[in-house]
Amino acid sequence: MTPPEYEYLRKFLRDHSGLDLSADKQYLIESRLLPLARKAGLSGIGDLVQKLQAGSSALITSVVEAMTTNETFFFRDKVPFDHFRETIMPEVLKARAARRSVRIWCAAGSTGQEPYSLAMSLKEMGAALTGWRVEIIATDLSQEVLEKSKAGIYSQFEVQRGLPIQLLVKYFKQTGETWQINPELRAMIQHRQLNLLHDFSQLGTFDVIFCRNVLIYFDQETKINIFNRLARQVEGDGFLVLGAAETVVGLTDTFRPIPERRGLYKPNDARSAGAKPAIAAAPPRTAAMAGLRA
Repeated sequence: MTPPEYEYLRKFLRDHSGLDLSADKQYLIESRLLPLARKAGLSGIGDLVQKLQAGSSALITSVVEAMTTNETFFFRDKVPFDHFRETIMPEVLKARAARRSVRIWCAAGSTGQEPYSLAMSLKEMGAALTGWRVEIIATDLSQEVLEKSKAGIYSQFEVQRGLPIQLLVKYFKQTGETWQINPELRAMIQHRQLNLLHDFSQLGTFDVIFCRNVLIYFDQETKINIFNRLARQVEGDGFLVLGAAETVVGLTDTFRPIPERRGLYKPNDARSAGAKPAIAAAPPRTAAMAGLRA
């Protein structure tokens, strides 16, 4: 891969997915895109770049999906799910007692482990949610991983990563060497392909937004833009949950951290007044995103 080809791909990925690669990541592109090029009958990265420059829409989608990572597992990092049970849901139940409904967005749903972990957490609340309407929206860039999430089928290795055995037995059915989450929990998740770089106002507002291990891949201007738009999608008394390596501090005043609750944020009361200038959002397009995973 020549330096101009690498620079083209860096800009291509930044424009189409927000992925901001440093100057020394040629090895990553080669390891991800060479197999894709060969599968497409191309001789190498150079031919792939030429096809992209010619505007091959199918190849554009394949390249973006190949470069996004979908590393995830059930109850990943544990702490956010402790916050969900111990801090978020008690406040939401109290604040929404009159309307008896709650909306949750997993803005990087990947192959489904995070939204299903939330669904299991809600089911474990039992009678506290009787008569409540619960919506969990899971979005991702990759249609392929969304299809896996919809199916809810996982290998033995996948269910052994973070999933307590009692929940495996309670909510999954084993078929051969795979496990499928039960239909009731699958029905709790709505799946949509979405690109965080583009307008997501059509999703409506949420009581809780999980946007974990996504923004670490973006440059600062893109992070600011997304934070400011997320602030418009969360209720004034709602919650934003970020990954352990992510923060709003120094980027935007639209959210404030909750003391002693790592990764947990609330919108500021005067969100629009305190926001740092937002970068104009890219125009909407058919392909979509929310799935770069650490």
